[in-house]
Amino acid sequence: MTYKVIGIMSGSSLDGLDIAFTTLNERGGKWEYEIQAASCLPYSVDWINRLKQATTLSAYEYQLLHTAYGKFVGSQVNAFIEKNGLEHQVQLISSHGHTTFHAPHLGMTAQLGDGAAIAAETGINVVSDLRAMDVAFGGQGAPIVPIGEKLLLSEYTMFLNLGGIANISAETKNGYVAFDVCPANKILNMLVQAEGKDYDDNGTIAASGSVHTTLLTKLNALSYYQLPFPKSLDNGFGVNEVFPIVQSFGLSTAGALRTYVEHIAMQVGYSCTGFGANGQGANMLVTGGGAFNGFVLQRLQHQLAALNIQVVVPTADLVNYKEALIMALIGVLRWREEYNVINTVTGARRNSINGAVWIGQEA
Repeated sequence: MTYKVIGIMSGSSLDGLDIAFTTLNERGGKWEYEIQAASCLPYSVDWINRLKQATTLSAYEYQLLHTAYGKFVGSQVNAFIEKNGLEHQVQLISSHGHTTFHAPHLGMTAQLGDGAAIAAETGINVVSDLRAMDVAFGGQGAPIVPIGEKLLLSEYTMFLNLGGIANISAETKNGYVAFDVCPANKILNMLVQAEGKDYDDNGTIAASGSVHTTLLTKLNALSYYQLPFPKSLDNGFGVNEVFPIVQSFGLSTAGALRTYVEHIAMQVGYSCTGFGANGQGANMLVTGGGAFNGFVLQRLQHQLAALNIQVVVPTADLVNYKEALIMALIGVLRWREEYNVINTVTGARRNSINGAVWIGQEA
C-alpha cells in the first residue's frame, strides 16, 4: 500500500516549520520511504514571539492562538504544495504542532495548531494531537519518534536527535527504550546570541573555549539526570533551570559554549551506559540541527569511543527532516488504526493509537 503524506514538525528551538512530502510504502509489514520534497520555513519574529509567550496567555487567548496557528500552518502547507507542484497528490497531512504545556505526570500535554483549522485551510484530511492518547494511558507522551525509527530505519542500532532537546533511542534486551537526554541546541543558541549570532556555525566559538570544571560538575549533578527512564523534558527545564546556572558563572561566550557542549556529549555517553548499550558493531544515527555542528560531533564521538559506538550522520534530508518524515508515518498508522506509540518507550500501560482525525476533503 502506498501513501503520499505531508509530515509537519515544529521543534523547541523555534528555527522554523519543517514540512516534508513523503511517499510511504508498506508491503507485508515492511515499510519503505522517500522524501520527495521538504522545506524548513523560518518563523517570522512575530510568530517566534507569539509561540514563546503562549504559556503566559489566558485560556481564551491561548485557544485563539491555537486556532490562529492552525490556520497559519494550513496556509504554509498550501504554499508548499503550490511551490512543489503537488496539487491533488497529498492524501493526508500529519501535524505534530508546537508543544507548549507538557505535564505527563498530571495526564496532560498540549501542542498548538488546531487540526480542524489545518484541514479547513487545505481541504486535505489531517491527523493531529499525536501524543495525547499515550499520556492518557499514563505515558510520558515522548519520545514518539521511535516507532518510525523501528519501522523505517532498522539498519541502525541507536538514534540521537540533537534538536532544542537531545533525545536518544535504541532497541535493548528489555525492549525499545527512548527518552530525553538534556537540553541541547536551545541552550547553545541562547548562549551564542550574546555574540549577535543565531547559532554557533560548526561549533567554531565553542571549540575556541575551555571547559569550566565546576560548572560542568554542577550541570551533570542536576536531579533530572538521576531519574530512571522513561522520562521527558519541556523547554522550561532548559530555559528556567539550566540556562540560569550557566549564566551565573559569568563565563565568556566561548567558555560557556565549550562547557555546555561537553555536558551534552557526556550526558549522551551516560545515557548509552544507562540502558546497557552494547558497543559490538553499534552505530548511532545522529539527526537534528546539531548534526551539522562539527565540534559537537567530535566531542560526542570522543565520549562514545570507549563504548565502541560509531557516530553516523546521514544525508542532509534525513538530518533535517527525520522528525517530519516520522510524523507522516505516525499519521498513516493512525489512519490505518494501528499502534503508533510504543509503551516501553513512554512508560504507558500499553501501546496506543494516537491522533485526532479531521476530514478536510470533500465527501
